[in-house]
Amino acid sequence: MTVDVLRGPTRADRQARAAVAVLFLTNGALFANLLPRYPQIKADLGIGNAAYGLAVAAFPTGAIAAGLAAGVLVRRLGSARVAVAGTLLTGAGVLAAGLADSVAVFAAALFLAGAMDAITDVAQNAHGLRVQRRYGRSVINSLHAIWSVGAVTGGAMAAGAIALDLSRGQHLLLSGVLFGIAACVALRYCLPGPDTEPTARDEDTTDRGPRQERNAAASRRTGYVLAALVLIATAGTLVEDAGNSWATLYLSDSLHASVTLAACGFIALVGAQFVGRLIGDRLVDRFGQRQVARAGGLVAMAGMGLALAVPTVPGTILGFAAAGFGVATLVPAAMHEADELPGLKAGSGLTIVSWLMRLGFLLSPPVVGLVADATSLRAGLLVVPLAGLLVILVAGVLRPRRR
Repeated sequence: MTVDVLRGPTRADRQARAAVAVLFLTNGALFANLLPRYPQIKADLGIGNAAYGLAVAAFPTGAIAAGLAAGVLVRRLGSARVAVAGTLLTGAGVLAAGLADSVAVFAAALFLAGAMDAITDVAQNAHGLRVQRRYGRSVINSLHAIWSVGAVTGGAMAAGAIALDLSRGQHLLLSGVLFGIAACVALRYCLPGPDTEPTARDEDTTDRGPRQERNAAASRRTGYVLAALVLIATAGTLVEDAGNSWATLYLSDSLHASVTLAACGFIALVGAQFVGRLIGDRLVDRFGQRQVARAGGLVAMAGMGLALAVPTVPGTILGFAAAGFGVATLVPAAMHEADELPGLKAGSGLTIVSWLMRLGFLLSPPVVGLVADATSLRAGLLVVPLAGLLVILVAGVLRPRRR
């Protein structure tokens, strides 16, 4: 049970919203500063594609290895403190990866950065949802939009550092210190006090007959809802990965688009997703999570399905944009519902959804690749409209519009 109550936001609540927005921005920016440095790191270490691929996989591996610890840490230390500590350690891992002089050190640093990034992700979302409860209306989508701004900012910083011929050490130390200070300052304005309080179910053990049966039925329903929320969140990440990993390749190789146009598929998806998150809170408050998710699933399924059925360069770019817009609110919606599930310790539902979502994110590229090798990349990208269909089918677990 949370200690927050539904009421209008106070000045402290508004400050806390700005503070957690800073945490989302720093989380998006830190790792994005490293990504454009990958080709240079690969060349300096003198490693082949296989070794490079294994080393880079250390980041999601670290996230999966440490992700389940986030709930325990949030309950013991508080979501804001965990988010800030995770931010500082993520920055340290990113810096170590940039300075690595061997493949082993590079992979170990990415493992640390991935582990801390996963913990930070759960903690900042937990605190963002706590702020949302204080507001009494949806704000979590705007926080995820701020994360996107951070990712773009980090990438732009890296491009600027490369253009200025800054060394990786100088560049990543600067970004780590800058965003570390920002996170520490934000901590001062985050919501004080514990995230949870004891509940009556933890204290009352009488009347165990019918109550145990009711608890068993409630547990089964909680498990069903949690599984559905994992599917919704994973559907969102599958579509994101399709844009990250395959959009440019599909447009250039399968549709023979120019280099500039091929890059537009990814840009269209990310840009439309950002717009969807900017307006997502207002849509959720007006229509409810359930209707917004179903409509988004329909947009993603129809837009990308049509683009794959009638493959053209402009149509495919618009299809990726429709997919990005359609899934914009899915991950925040799943995290919000998981954090509110009864019968679970505080932070547990959010942690489980985040962890399994990352597992799906890790597995989706090889699955699409296998389908592409066996048939075609066009067939592999059917994962996008199928993800939209999946959301339509299971979105009933999300909350309807308030009456």
